Amino acid sequence: MKLIGSYSCPFVRKILVILLEKDLPFTLVHVVDNTLSTAPVLIDAQGESHRHPSLIAEYLEWLQPEPALLPADARDALRVKEWAALALVSECRRSADAQKEQRLWQHRARLRSGLDALEKGAAEGRWLNSSMLSLADVAVACMLGFINVRRVMPNWCVAHPALVAMADRLFSRESFARTLPPATAGLYSDETIAARV
Repeated sequence: MKLIGSYSCPFVRKILVILLEKDLPFTLVHVVDNTLSTAPVLIDAQGESHRHPSLIAEYLEWLQPEPALLPADARDALRVKEWAALALVSECRRSADAQKEQRLWQHRARLRSGLDALEKGAAEGRWLNSSMLSLADVAVACMLGFINVRRVMPNWCVAHPALVAMADRLFSRESFARTLPPATAGLYSDETIAARV
């Protein structure tokens, strides 16, 4: 398999972490082009390309069921998908343009609301699904990493200690350590990134 995308994109990182957690062989093709930064592309063994991160994550779950990142129980699986949906990060970029600045504040308000909901979930147990590491935990940690690297919402962690504790547990896993994004896109060459993954 081949994964194409920007190393600093949280959606690409989510897929990278899943590939590493499931010990699936893959090649990463790092692309700095901003037009691909929110759309990872997975090219499967048959040469077909897949572009939606959530669908790619489910495909990888079907391809390699162990370790399971989606619970077998339908209700628990739905809950995991709901938590993961809260982790979606839309375009939050700094801009001097007044209209774009207004959109940034709207995104931050939505993000703050999502973080508050995730904080309640993280406070319930070790993982968002309580019993096992799931796609939701991976998605949330990748989103938190993106927020930190891009400084989208400074000091978010002050009001979210349970999320911080969960993120610390996740960031200490090898799959997250190996996919730590650079502070700015294009900071590393393709060779450096290939060596890290």
